[in-house]
Amino acid sequence: MQTLQRDGSHELIRRRLLRFAFLLFALLFLPVPPSPRLPVAVAAGAERVTTATREGRLAVFDDVWATLGERYYDPHLNGVDWSAQRAALRPLAAEAQGQAEFYAVLRRLIGPLRDVHTRVYQPEERSEWQRPRLLDVGLAVREIEGEIVITRVERNAAAWRAGARAGDAVLSVDGENAAARLARRLAEEGGASTAQAARLRALARLFDGPLHEPATVLVSATRGGEQRTRAALLPRVLRTREPLISVRREGGFAVVHFPLFTQEIVIELMRALERDELRKARGIIIDLRDNGGGEAEAMADMASAFLPEGIDLGHFTDRFGRVTSAPQTRRTLLLAATPINNFHGPLVILTSARTSSAAEIFVAALKEAGRATVIGETTCGCVLGIRRRHPLPDGGLLDISEMDFRTASDRRLEGAGVAPDEVSQPTRRDIREGRDPAIKRALEILKAQARSHRDT
Repeated sequence: MQTLQRDGSHELIRRRLLRFAFLLFALLFLPVPPSPRLPVAVAAGAERVTTATREGRLAVFDDVWATLGERYYDPHLNGVDWSAQRAALRPLAAEAQGQAEFYAVLRRLIGPLRDVHTRVYQPEERSEWQRPRLLDVGLAVREIEGEIVITRVERNAAAWRAGARAGDAVLSVDGENAAARLARRLAEEGGASTAQAARLRALARLFDGPLHEPATVLVSATRGGEQRTRAALLPRVLRTREPLISVRREGGFAVVHFPLFTQEIVIELMRALERDELRKARGIIIDLRDNGGGEAEAMADMASAFLPEGIDLGHFTDRFGRVTSAPQTRRTLLLAATPINNFHGPLVILTSARTSSAAEIFVAALKEAGRATVIGETTCGCVLGIRRRHPLPDGGLLDISEMDFRTASDRRLEGAGVAPDEVSQPTRRDIREGRDPAIKRALEILKAQARSHRDT
């Protein structure tokens, strides 16, 4: 990476400040089970309160209530009677038995805002948003055709050794019917930007439980036309999800996948665009089906690789209606003088209900510009901005949505999302047989566009 000129040091400082000012969309849509996170340092000389005491619980509760009232992007708090919320829940906070019960009360306080970005974390739940530590049992699930279906099994993990495979249905977890457990998680989840967002967050917590106790999972499998039931003890472990970009070739085309928008991933994309794997690709599929957002400025850098310079990507506004940021495409990366490598070939973007936050802004910008075809599902509809995270008196953390967003065409994405040009959802049979209908359709579109370009 090239460095700035000496007389550009002030510009470098300005750019770094901008980056930290817009660390938006903190991984809203990765799963959010309990996970150890780094503690927050309290102010010098200040003594951290403890929620083991009534006074400590009330101090934290009052801090959350007051901070949201002062900083939330909507001064009317989405129509919620904030004083009534305080009156109803403060007594419950005072008498809560244990930290988990107390934080459940805080989630009840926040829930009616119906905002997945605004959330509280217990002191031990903190981690870097770029590298979250997530509870993992060696498999992933989603709802398909009214069933909770396994979509991925980690090879050689306990689930794999027990015979669980992609396409099998989860019947129960820890002796509780899977559908009933999902409904309970959904009730615990509280508010969310959209109904699908709430459901996905609840599904991500399906296997939650004590780390020292394995999950007992019962699955239904069909083998050779015969349906069988298999039980498995799946260890609950914490894994750090690294924000990595992957590029693979599909014939003359390329598939690019990354879970977050970060400056590091943008730099890796720029390098890939210099290499034959992308530079000579006849078209690119950008797979954002599990992209949970990230930095708004990294998103702008990424969009700059596929759109002309100076394209308006939308704008953020604060609680007073003032525009706080209006990202545009540019010629060089935000934090360096490195030129942005451009790709002018055809694009297809894959989306799902997990595509959220900054990823939704990216999809909307390329779709509105007529630059890409979008295949998959309507995105999350979870597009608000976090300006800075708020440390709580007990070492916990409060994320607050302080900015709203509208696209270049003045369309609000929060609660609505971005609809695909073509809907594509996998069936259980697709999952079982390892087919990806969205990738297949994307390749068909790129091949047709390549033929059309060749014939003109």
